[in-house]
Amino acid sequence: MARRPDAASPPKLLTRHREAAPGAGTVYAVHPGALPAGLWAGLAGALPEETGFAVLDLGAVPEYGEAALAPERSRLTIHHLVDLLATAYRADRTGRTGRTGGDTVLVGWSFGGVLAHGLAGRLAPEEGPLGVVLLDSIAPTDAYQHTEGAPIDPAVVLRWFAMFLGARRGARVRPGPVPAGADTDTALALLLEDAITAGALPRETPLAGLRKLFEAYTAGLLRNNRLTAPYRPAPATVPLVQIKAADSLVASDPTLGWGELAGRGLTTHSVPGDHYTMLIRPDASQAIAGLVPPLRPAPLVTTRRPSP
Repeated sequence: MARRPDAASPPKLLTRHREAAPGAGTVYAVHPGALPAGLWAGLAGALPEETGFAVLDLGAVPEYGEAALAPERSRLTIHHLVDLLATAYRADRTGRTGRTGGDTVLVGWSFGGVLAHGLAGRLAPEEGPLGVVLLDSIAPTDAYQHTEGAPIDPAVVLRWFAMFLGARRGARVRPGPVPAGADTDTALALLLEDAITAGALPRETPLAGLRKLFEAYTAGLLRNNRLTAPYRPAPATVPLVQIKAADSLVASDPTLGWGELAGRGLTTHSVPGDHYTMLIRPDASQAIAGLVPPLRPAPLVTTRRPSP
């Protein structure tokens, strides 16, 4: 049975939801924060019972959080994050199973997809995954790069923030239109009314409280943008599967830019929900589980003993 990690425990970079049965493979999910990592239990429970499931949680990396709070002091890079993930993955593979690869799949949600792709490229062929599944993940390409210091379009980011707020509060927030030329405070005031109407926030919620949450949200977006700005990933070394939410961050692009990096092929699919609720809705978890590439057993790693 899939389990949720103890919320009172300090976060660990790698947390097991379920052990793999003998001869079965493991799905490793890369979680970039925003929502609790325990929400992956839904996908873990939707996968076959014999399939192992583990989460690589960036929330356990202090430098990742600090890069959003104090960007001027951060020296964090995607390469450093991928190094940390590779170390945790390798330790888990060799320490638990005696296997190095061949029976794993990486799944990355949102910015986690960028790191899952990077991790697959960092691993040697004999230790890497069979494929990478990208959950509504935007590719780290020039087309999706936001220029540092340029103004953020409130209409776009408010829509994303409304999804996030609704997922956190268990309600669907439908933001109304933002008047042309409106500043952020005007847009947030409109969203506050929409969120109250949807039951996501109590009537007495102050605008300042919503603004603080919005600033933290946009700080995370800008951090990820800064990390991808100098990053030039190589094409994927394994097949990619892009699974968009029905209400995706970018509705107009079926591949979200990953076509440029699909060195071994790319398939695209859609599941119910939006960018955030696709991790929460049982119907989305079932659909995602059915799209994860089937796993095959990997050979055990044996050590030859010297002759006496």
